[in-house]
Amino acid sequence: MSGSPLLAALSGARVGRLHRRVLLTVSVMFFFDLADLNSFAFAAPAIRRAHDFSVHDVAWVTGVGFAGMAVGAILGGRLTDLLGRRAGMLWSVVLFSAGSLMNALITGVGLMAVARFATGIGLGALTTVAITYLSEVTPAEKRGRFQSIALGTGLIGIPVVAFLARGLTGTHPESWRLLFLFGALGFLLIPMLLRLPESPRWLLTRGRYEEAAAIVRRFAPEHTGNEQQPAEEPPRARMADLFAPGMRRNTIALMVVWLFALVGFYGFQSWIPTLLADHGQDFAKSLTMSALTTVGAVPGAFLAWPFIDRFSRKKMATVLGLIVTALGVGYGLADNSALIVVFGVLVAALTQTYIAVLYSYTPEVFPTHLRTAGAGLGNGLGRIGNVVAPLVIATIYTTPSLGYAAVFVFISGCWLVATATLALFGVETKRTSLEQLHEGRMAPDERSIGA
Repeated sequence: MSGSPLLAALSGARVGRLHRRVLLTVSVMFFFDLADLNSFAFAAPAIRRAHDFSVHDVAWVTGVGFAGMAVGAILGGRLTDLLGRRAGMLWSVVLFSAGSLMNALITGVGLMAVARFATGIGLGALTTVAITYLSEVTPAEKRGRFQSIALGTGLIGIPVVAFLARGLTGTHPESWRLLFLFGALGFLLIPMLLRLPESPRWLLTRGRYEEAAAIVRRFAPEHTGNEQQPAEEPPRARMADLFAPGMRRNTIALMVVWLFALVGFYGFQSWIPTLLADHGQDFAKSLTMSALTTVGAVPGAFLAWPFIDRFSRKKMATVLGLIVTALGVGYGLADNSALIVVFGVLVAALTQTYIAVLYSYTPEVFPTHLRTAGAGLGNGLGRIGNVVAPLVIATIYTTPSLGYAAVFVFISGCWLVATATLALFGVETKRTSLEQLHEGRMAPDERSIGA
């Protein structure tokens, strides 16, 4: 299929109405995804006050939520390679919206952990499937920009939840439940998803050539080719192929990058409200500072937009990772409110620039029949790391000889490992059609990316 004029037309299409509808839908999905993902972090201080949750209770519920995301990313990625991208997005939205609704109705550490696990399954699956779908239907020269716009738009959900928490959680002991009801509004996405076409690239892996051709003509109306259906049988999607010669290095490298990048990212994002509240800041001020910090995330993702399709994704991620490493240490050592907010905004901004690059890069590394399985495996391992990381962070923080600053040294160390792995073992993918990336047409030192 790699030499197909059909896929060449899809990769080279001009951006049209259908591309914009896809971008809008994925952006709104990310809005609810990221709002819901961060809702427990911002509700946690109010839940602790109203229901006597300890720091370790918060760590437990946070960890279980990430376990759900790991299951969702790995299982959802695998099933989406078998059942289709659109079905994967639809069911992931249903799952995380239903889980958030359940979270709003229950109390207690055990029940809340169950609700966050269910929510996490949907959230983990959605990220994997959404970045893959967007990558597969976007013109090659716009893949990075589309991912950056979708992520940046979605990140607006984080300050929305942060300021909702600031305005709501001090008004009534049970007002934190409204944050989870907000996440349940994801159900409104269902009609938008039903209007999206299936990925033509996925349809070709299932031998559904006529359907793929009809959808490509919707994305690329200028394409009028009537080429015959290829005679070769589409490749089978086998998880073992991710570790076959030619793919093994890339799969393992992406697993390590996702593991340490997500531990570093969520170690910072998820713990800021609780750590500030326990580190000499009063409850209201800690929520205000946390909310201000999240504002940097939105421009951070959009910051990738002018550069992501012009420069090497690998080099961009390496530079960004080194800067974030240094800023994380600076945050932990900051000793006044102004510096904490400044370092916090910078960390929030540049980690999102990094994530935009990683979202663009990850689906490109894998061939179509293994794309969501591979992306889900890397993403899922990162979520598994975040099952353990909250317990590690809680232990570091509550150890008298370590404490607050040591938490941020740990977080920065995770970013450094992710950065070094990508710098040493990453390959180049920018502005190349997804098919060419898996034909061995790249430079000799990059051909390990082949299918």
